[in-house]
Amino acid sequence: MSPALQPDALPTLLACFDAASLRCTFASLDYARQSGHSPASALGRTLRELLDDAQWQALQPALQQALAGQPAQLRLAQGAAGSEAQHWQISVLPQFAADGSGARQVHGIAVLIQDGSRQLRAERAVQQSEERMRKFSAATEEGIAFHTDGVITDCNDALLRLTGYRRDEIIGQHLLQFIHPQDQEAVRRYMAQGREDIYEIAVRHKSGAIVALEVIGKTMPQAAGGYRVVVARDATARRQAQQRAEFLTWHDALTQLPNRRHLMLQLERLQHRAQVGPIQAALLFLDLDHFRTVNESLGHAAGDQLLCEVARRLQDGKRPGRPGFIARVGSDQFVVLLTGAIDRAQAAREADALLERLRAPCTIAGTPVSISPSLGISLFPDDGQVADELLRRAASALQQAKDSGRGTHLFYAPGMEGQPAALLHQEYLLREAIAQQSFVLHYQPQVEVATGRLHSLEALVRWQHPLQGLVGPSAFIELAESRGLITHIGRWVLRAACQQLRAWHDAGLPRVPVAVNLSAIEFRQRDVVSDIAQVLRECNLAPQYLEVEVTESVLMHDVAGTRATLAALQELGVAVTVDDFGTGYSSLAYLKHYPLNKIKVDRSFVMDTPHDSDDVAIVTAVVQLARSLQLKSVAEGVESDAQLQLLRRIGCDLAQGFGISRPLPAQQAQAWMLALPG
Repeated sequence: MSPALQPDALPTLLACFDAASLRCTFASLDYARQSGHSPASALGRTLRELLDDAQWQALQPALQQALAGQPAQLRLAQGAAGSEAQHWQISVLPQFAADGSGARQVHGIAVLIQDGSRQLRAERAVQQSEERMRKFSAATEEGIAFHTDGVITDCNDALLRLTGYRRDEIIGQHLLQFIHPQDQEAVRRYMAQGREDIYEIAVRHKSGAIVALEVIGKTMPQAAGGYRVVVARDATARRQAQQRAEFLTWHDALTQLPNRRHLMLQLERLQHRAQVGPIQAALLFLDLDHFRTVNESLGHAAGDQLLCEVARRLQDGKRPGRPGFIARVGSDQFVVLLTGAIDRAQAAREADALLERLRAPCTIAGTPVSISPSLGISLFPDDGQVADELLRRAASALQQAKDSGRGTHLFYAPGMEGQPAALLHQEYLLREAIAQQSFVLHYQPQVEVATGRLHSLEALVRWQHPLQGLVGPSAFIELAESRGLITHIGRWVLRAACQQLRAWHDAGLPRVPVAVNLSAIEFRQRDVVSDIAQVLRECNLAPQYLEVEVTESVLMHDVAGTRATLAALQELGVAVTVDDFGTGYSSLAYLKHYPLNKIKVDRSFVMDTPHDSDDVAIVTAVVQLARSLQLKSVAEGVESDAQLQLLRRIGCDLAQGFGISRPLPAQQAQAWMLALPG
């Protein structure tokens, strides 16, 4: 009994045998060794003598076929118990010679043995890979197609559902015939370059509709055939979410009217049009007298119903042929912007008609309610040529109308905004504060929603006012911006925050970043990157421990310059956050063009969650948008455990607010950090 075949370094073992006697006429060195012989001792031995019982029995069918003049192949698996079997590929080939009559006769056979284990393993790997792929293809809702040079060889049921075609209508077809013509060239380049990134294409559904798909291609290894796998998902849901988020950015969720930031954009456009040619406009700012009484007596749902009724009446009153823009800018505050050739007299007539229309009786929650609005009017360009100025002066006229007895309208007049002398004195005090550095920083912790761990601190400036005591930024930042003082304050905040953080790090406190705010004016007037780099060097603070927060308005101006500045900050290692997201008036489209790290959901959207379903929808949309752009989401104004639980459910990354910690002076902030567990 010969030993079992064993692997050898040579790829092929060869032996020849006489057809009549099956005795060996030639044996290669490796073949002889595998049989326990030398080439010389193997000669003359029968094939049966060189094989064991199992090998001889397995070889019989192939041997008979070869003796009949037909080449034959078989696979043979052998191995010791407990070890992996060795697989052999055996070829039995007839050898011919002519007899006396010239006819070909089998005079011998050649036996070639090759190690087939590697090939078998590769084949099994391909089969297993394809089986796994089939299982995954059947389980996923994503469409999957296999193609070779663009010709579709297979697909899953999800792809059929996405496109509406039957399998036999897809298999064997070139995938380009299903692609919208405008995207075909992009698909050709994608395949030619062997790319494997996600992109979006339009596909023709069998019904004729155009379907937007997110697609990614993958090239399979050569061992698996080298074909391409395409995975596609319906982009409709993502697009709808983006559209919903963008709508909520520009519109009031309750009344569906444009919101304050949308109005500000309209006023900026008005200002730009005025640079081309003369234009007149009237801004009518109104609110509802005693609206709080409705909320308190009938409930907030009734108050919401009343606001929607006011919005409907305002829209119904739009006159054909006269451009008008209606917005809800506050709780019970609305603005009507009238453009065209409108003078003071026409604005007064429009205001009277509007007041009359709103005073008409209505029933809310089964209760008759009378609406008594007051209205203030500012004229463009007479009362202001800048958006904030025009709106502010209309609001001043509104306040004067309410103080004068309500239920009427007043035009803006100089002096309604307060005494100029008081404003000049406030500016003087602010300049003195800058010279004497009469500012302090408070620090508000920002924590991870999932774990509660401290993530960073936001530095918030306070002014030690000589008459009013410690006042927040809302009391002086607008004045500082309008008087060109904001850059001095911003530089002080940056240096003080970095110095304090360096001291905390040296004291062994948590090594977390600090965030500072940059206004739009400061961002444009300063060499921000150079200033930050210098302060970091002077404070010996690594860039990853500083974050910069900018408002959406920063992204609206000098797009190329802004992108370059943000990119330079990122290269420096300083993270960038869009602050108070949703309160500016930039387009969501801008976000994907800038190198950013975080989006902060404004506190006005968070404060009424989780009870206000519209605010929950807004916060959820912003968190999903941040995730799709691979940015961290931050919720401001968190004050309750219920809000934190909501943020945790929707996957918000970070949170800050009074429910976590109020902004704290440096000493109290240090004590807060020292009290952290662990």
